Amino acid sequence: MSKPVLLVIAHGSRDPRHAATVHALVRQVRARRPGVRVETGFLEFNLPSVAGKLESLAAEGVRDIVALPLLLTRAFHAKADIPSVLSEAPARLRIRQADVLGPSPLLTAALQRRLYEAGLSPADKSSTGVVLAAAGSTDPEAIAVIAEIAREWRRTGWCAVRPAFASGGSLPRTGDVVGSLRALGCARVVVAPYFLAPGRLPDRVAREAGGADLLAPVLGAAPEVARVLLARYDSAVAGSALTAVGA
Repeated sequence: MSKPVLLVIAHGSRDPRHAATVHALVRQVRARRPGVRVETGFLEFNLPSVAGKLESLAAEGVRDIVALPLLLTRAFHAKADIPSVLSEAPARLRIRQADVLGPSPLLTAALQRRLYEAGLSPADKSSTGVVLAAAGSTDPEAIAVIAEIAREWRRTGWCAVRPAFASGGSLPRTGDVVGSLRALGCARVVVAPYFLAPGRLPDRVAREAGGADLLAPVLGAAPEVARVLLARYDSAVAGSALTAVGA
């Protein structure tokens, strides 16, 4: 029996760096799992659209699909937008919606590796305060997840780890948290952007991080992200962490 097609669903952006990062990540996933067909669809701004990709897969005769949201938290897009699009898919398709990528210890490891790649020394960890800069959301569940990631990451030996948000009316902002960590007495303050790809919100974080000693790049096509993505696919295929759509 052939394995279900993995359809990676990205949000999309007018910023070309977003789609380029998504495609780079998908190439990594394909290389890691050559026996699985991996396709990409975008909710908006970029092509192919999710709806268009589902139509073309159905026209090819594909039956089973795992739709995987390329998202870090279960906010509006994962809870509403994506299920709505999937519900309009051709009736012959059997679609299982996998869980979002976060939280995961692998993603936290990738955040830490990005900080080290940007110039932080592992020996500086205990005296360094980290701003965990995320997108923000009107969904309290998504905000609570980011706060919990910060609490768990703090326990691995940092001076402090505190969340900050770039949108959705969520507070505090990156610059405010940089200041609070200075006031706390951390010898240095660094910013770890919890974003999958460059774009408007990571750029906002960068502008607000001027008082920090170091700003890491976004997660991007990190190998840890590819590993999490495949783990979510495997869970969906096994029958856990999924929602059947149109079955």
